[in-house]
Order: sequence, then structure tokens, then C-alpha cells
Amino acid sequence: MTERKTSPDVEAYLDRIAATERKLLERIRTIVWEEAPDAEEVIAYGIPTFKLSGNLVHYAAFKRHMSFFPGGTAHNETLKDELAGYTLSKGTIQFTPDKPLPDDLIRRIVRMRIAENREIAASRKAAKAKP
Repeated sequence: MTERKTSPDVEAYLDRIAATERKLLERIRTIVWEEAPDAEEVIAYGIPTFKLSGNLVHYAAFKRHMSFFPGGTAHNETLKDELAGYTLSKGTIQFTPDKPLPDDLIRRIVRMRIAENREIAASRKAAKAKP
């Protein structure tokens, strides 16, 4: 098993979250680790962030909702039927304990983001290799 690379700051962030919300955020965290075991977890923009060839996804708890931040909006169109009923904004999916994000949806979004990040990284590498 790959050793998880995480920051103590993430644990400190999660320690401040109420149990119900923390359980949902921990579920997201587990799924991301399963899909991206080589990712690094840090605090960026004040919230837990997974990095893999750049920012992969973020997650956070707020006063009235929680958010999953896949970055960009490509997933909005591809997964629009499954995202119906959630509040969406640029790069953010908001959810509540009453309507959490389904595990399969999180997995598919993480996989999409991994593919996007790898494609971007490959393009950058190819551009640098050109004389």
C-alpha cells in the first residue's frame, strides 16, 4: 500500500468540523485516496486539497453546506443528470448531510480530474521538450 502523504494541518482542519459533517468529508477523503493513492493532501486556499500533477480536488465544510471542489466545470455537463438537485457554481458542488454526494459520483469526478491533470502535465512536458 502506498504511504499516504498528508499534512497535519488537514487533521487539524477536520478536528474543527462537527461529527456529521466530518463523517461526510472523511468519506470523500477515503474515496480520493482510493482513486489517487499517490496524491498528496495539503491545505490550500484554507481547505483540504489533494494534489496530483497540480490541484486535483478540494473539500470543505461551511456553516450551511459542505463543498466538493473538482475545479473547472467540465464535469457539470458530463454528469449533469447526476448533479441535478445540487447547487453548482464554477468548480464547486455544494451538498448537505441530508443530500450527500454519492460515492460513485465522487469516484467518477476524481477519475475525470486525474485524466485532466495528466493530460495537462503531458502537454506541458511536450511543450518544454520542443526546441
